[in-house]
Amino acid sequence: MLFQKNQKKISYILRSIYKPSLDKKDINHLKDQIIQIIKKFNQNNSKKKLTISEKTSLVICYGDNINSNQKSSIKVFQNFFKKNLNKYFDAIHFLPFYPSSSDSGFAVKDHYKIEKRIGNWSDIKKISKSSHVMADIVINHSSARGLWFKNFLKKKKPGKDYFLTVNSRFNTSKVVRPRDHKLLKKIDIFRKSDYLWRTFSADQIDLDFKNPSVLLRFIKIMVHLVSNGVTIFRLDAIAYLWKKNGTNCINLKQTHEIVKLFRLISNLLNVETIIITETNLPEKENLSYFGKNDEANWIYNFSLPPLLIHAFLFENSSYLNKWSKKLPTAKFQNSYLNFIASHDGIGMRPTEGILNKKSLNDFLKRLKKNGSKFSYRKIKNKSKKVYEANITIFDALKKSDTDPYGKFFLERYIAAHAIMISFEGIPAIYFNSLFGKANDEAKYVITGNNRDVNRYKWNYKNITKKLSDKTSKQRIFYQNIGKLLEIKRKQKAFHPNSKRLNINLGPKLFCFKRISLDKKQTIMSITNCSSVDQYPKLNKKYNKWKNIINPKINSLNKSLKLKPFETMWLSNI
Repeated sequence: MLFQKNQKKISYILRSIYKPSLDKKDINHLKDQIIQIIKKFNQNNSKKKLTISEKTSLVICYGDNINSNQKSSIKVFQNFFKKNLNKYFDAIHFLPFYPSSSDSGFAVKDHYKIEKRIGNWSDIKKISKSSHVMADIVINHSSARGLWFKNFLKKKKPGKDYFLTVNSRFNTSKVVRPRDHKLLKKIDIFRKSDYLWRTFSADQIDLDFKNPSVLLRFIKIMVHLVSNGVTIFRLDAIAYLWKKNGTNCINLKQTHEIVKLFRLISNLLNVETIIITETNLPEKENLSYFGKNDEANWIYNFSLPPLLIHAFLFENSSYLNKWSKKLPTAKFQNSYLNFIASHDGIGMRPTEGILNKKSLNDFLKRLKKNGSKFSYRKIKNKSKKVYEANITIFDALKKSDTDPYGKFFLERYIAAHAIMISFEGIPAIYFNSLFGKANDEAKYVITGNNRDVNRYKWNYKNITKKLSDKTSKQRIFYQNIGKLLEIKRKQKAFHPNSKRLNINLGPKLFCFKRISLDKKQTIMSITNCSSVDQYPKLNKKYNKWKNIINPKINSLNKSLKLKPFETMWLSNI
């Protein structure tokens, strides 16, 4: 009965996507194909739960973030993870590990394979036995040098009619762009002139989801990944999926319906899975991907990185406080995925409607002084606007106007991570950030790709040696962040869905409460966002609460004092 009800839901979603281009018979046929995929998977897999709790933290990495000449890089990473990271993280996000022609894996040539030098599916399965594995479904586009596009040009399967072409009458004047290259590429094939759609680069050709075969293909890809141990899925660049003549071609109704379909299918699989939408957009648009609790399980908290970094660079938490107060609490079992750094950069679109023009310009100037490159996007009048700042978090926070020599760079860095780790949601830490990695200028000089400044790859012996040296920068950063993660895992108030209450203590402080689901534990996270001592005016009862980051600091009889860029987690138990 339950399955029959969900079949009706699938049919309803498919009608919302494809009506009137598909008739009732075609929609029923597509629905039956989807049901068969689900049934076949469930026949071969017993029920398996996925546990998310205060113990859940995620490390973001490439499959080849650590290399050794002796074995495939994912095996090298697994060895490193066991020795150094599994006490802090129970989930690993492997950025695209598929064969790819560009963009560090995001121009996928074959979604069913793993790049040989990285490893194979048995490696992923092995890791999934002890950790949650998250992987990308690069759903918006595919490589111009992959099998699908080669077959597209020959009208062969798989790939026939997979890619989006439009004619010269297609109105692109309102299209929202994430990049500044030419969107359309004229091609003369099939005895007519058409234009290929390229949202992200000349090597990444957009797929045509108006063709139901493309949708079916990606459902099969998701199920294939689950079969190989992946249980958390990042739907890359999902907002750009559906294009319609004369519209902005972003966040369209059909895109949301496709996310709903993926969520519904994932709910019907015996193996419990999680869908995450990657939508680097203004906050209202980003939040829309929760739907009515029927779209993404998790969404990236894209506004957090720029606002957090801004607060520390200008020693003013006003924007951060205002944003935090308005941010809605996620519904139970939905969650924010909190992060400061990623393989790309610090997105600026999420600051739209939050930072005013002067504050944004000052922010970009400061980031440029700190070594940032910038990626741009085209806007309607054909001018360019900063899309993201390409810089490591280490360099972003290293110096400020009030601290031009970086006296407090370590304190700023750790405080930013302390806020992110304790905020409502699930913390995700980029691998290179664990070790305070600075901009990889050498790689940038070679490739000319702005994003490569934050995509450094480590030699296993080198990073192991650094971590064994008590005085090394890498060990200092690793130990400080590791300590926060270790404490976090033991606090029920840091469950992803524990209640969050923002407390505004003025522009030099950032403060919020977290209350455990059983209401027994309350933790107040309070951070000094400035380079001078702060004495927050709190109820005297908090003087009796325990500072779980550093119990020695808190004194029962003295007023609370926070040193420059210090964070306290005050717990009632």
